[in-house]
Amino acid sequence: MTEQQIKQEILKLAKEHDALILAHNYQRDEIQDIADVTGDSLALSIAASKTDKKVIVFCGVHFMAESAAVLAPDKIVLLPDQGAGCPMADMVTPEALQAMREEYPDAPVVAYVNTSAETKALSDICCTSANAVKVVNSLPDKEVILIPDRNLGNYIASHVDKTCHLWPGFCPVHDQLHLKQIQACREEHPDAVCLAHPECPPEVLEVVDHILSTGGMLEYVRNSSEKKFIIATERGILCQLRKDNPDKEFFFPEYEFICEDMKKITLEQLLTCLQTMQPQITVPEEISTAARRSLERMLAIPRD
Repeated sequence: MTEQQIKQEILKLAKEHDALILAHNYQRDEIQDIADVTGDSLALSIAASKTDKKVIVFCGVHFMAESAAVLAPDKIVLLPDQGAGCPMADMVTPEALQAMREEYPDAPVVAYVNTSAETKALSDICCTSANAVKVVNSLPDKEVILIPDRNLGNYIASHVDKTCHLWPGFCPVHDQLHLKQIQACREEHPDAVCLAHPECPPEVLEVVDHILSTGGMLEYVRNSSEKKFIIATERGILCQLRKDNPDKEFFFPEYEFICEDMKKITLEQLLTCLQTMQPQITVPEEISTAARRSLERMLAIPRD
């Protein structure tokens, strides 16, 4: 089958199964092209919680499909490649988190959505990179535990008047970006606006123009009168940036910026997934109920 034939068959099966196809901004271009909704973790969580479709096909990584299953327990949730994981999410274990809670008993746990359902179930509220500061500011407590990303945690801590206890986790893709790489890119393109994801190291965030989630980057560029942008996040975002802004130029630091897990899902896997209705992602009820509280508490905070 040609790529176009595969896409046509995917759309046909999605209609037959009453399926909603969600794709993260870091997915392969051809996956984003065929999705019903593309976006960052917050946008996709909202889409999963509100859809009236019977099936959700999540083109992302495992924790995202878990979140969809938690927020939409009456739906069938499919993940085309069950091996698509997240190293940062794996850096938190329930036992270690419980120990940290005991160390700081007065501090609620704010869990980045890049965590397993089991971790979310042990947390008080979730956040995404798009709403993290707002989530933490919504809490009356004077101290908080922020898991699992130390870089996002440092960013949050610099924007809130609270004591923040940070988990030592990180995103392997963003964390290895060096200051000299972003500086070299800025020197090469001095007239470009520089946007970085808060998962980047603090020394990188100090020298960029704006710190934004992937959804925030897309919105900023769409609304900007500037024509040139340096982008410091996973290169999959370029697909939507170019679609939205054909008259603008985008540059990346001299750095790979590819998440292998986000690139695992192919059109062929998506087709097989809809043909077989597998793999299905389910979460045990006792974990799902507790994780849902954390996610819904986040979603209840008004958006700007």
